[in-house]
Amino acid sequence: MASKKKAIISCAVTGAIHTPSMSPYLPVTAEQIADDAIAAAQAGAAVLHLHARDPKDGKPTQDPEFFRPFLEKIRQATDAVINITTGGSPHMTVEERMQPAMTFKPELASLNMGSMNFGLFPMLNRFKTFQHDWERQHLENSRDLIFKNTYKDIEAILRKGTENGTRFEFECYDISHLYNLAHFMDRGLVQSPPFIQSVFGILGGIGPNPEDLMHMRRTADRLFGTDYQWSILGAGRNQIPLATIGAAMGSNVRVGLEDSLWMGPGEMAHSNADQVTRIRTILEALNLEVATPDETRAILHLKGGDKVAF
Repeated sequence: MASKKKAIISCAVTGAIHTPSMSPYLPVTAEQIADDAIAAAQAGAAVLHLHARDPKDGKPTQDPEFFRPFLEKIRQATDAVINITTGGSPHMTVEERMQPAMTFKPELASLNMGSMNFGLFPMLNRFKTFQHDWERQHLENSRDLIFKNTYKDIEAILRKGTENGTRFEFECYDISHLYNLAHFMDRGLVQSPPFIQSVFGILGGIGPNPEDLMHMRRTADRLFGTDYQWSILGAGRNQIPLATIGAAMGSNVRVGLEDSLWMGPGEMAHSNADQVTRIRTILEALNLEVATPDETRAILHLKGGDKVAF
């Protein structure tokens, strides 16, 4: 009997897109982030993608000292692969964004593969009340925001991360980002196989239509053949539908409150574990086997959890 295909579930626990006022379930403090991440791992997430927030006001921060408490707690409680952001927030410098990954030398780090408009302001039509002054302005400022990821920026992150033995989750928000990745692979700066996180539904990037997903897949196949690992990230209400379509085509999947606050129409997810459990049920119904952390390390050619600096 043929063995089932392994599918990696990544969970983005908290991030810079959603503000604390948008959901009472968004983890903000180090304890909340750690507890939510551990529960997501127990539900089946092999990869935990992590940002940090200042507990005083929930504002995204790349200060490594805000990462340290939850990294240590998560590592003690689970063997999940830790994926630390180098995206941080579009409002940060590249140097700020790189600090935690350079400090903690994780097995995996995210890397945005091109500059883009990054429109968060449509959320102002859906959310009217905010706890902190910065939240509304954070969304409003995205009307005039370029998320800067130049070739120089990407090369710097690649070189410094590779020196630490860190591999990357390449976040590709549009077709051009796949070509950028191919460029760096041609230059020998990216190790094969790349782990490509296709991101759908952010205003400024590729749309969330299933045809967009197919276009991204066809382009990746043309550029990388079969020598890459593919994963699907659908923003907002597109999270579960697009992950399901991708999984049926052989992709890995990413869920989490960074990407979507929802479980269904009008129903907020109460935790990251809620979303992990939902997508795990779907994967298993598709006769896919959820990859363990150690299986994920083998699939992605990671250095191992004993070689990080936390």
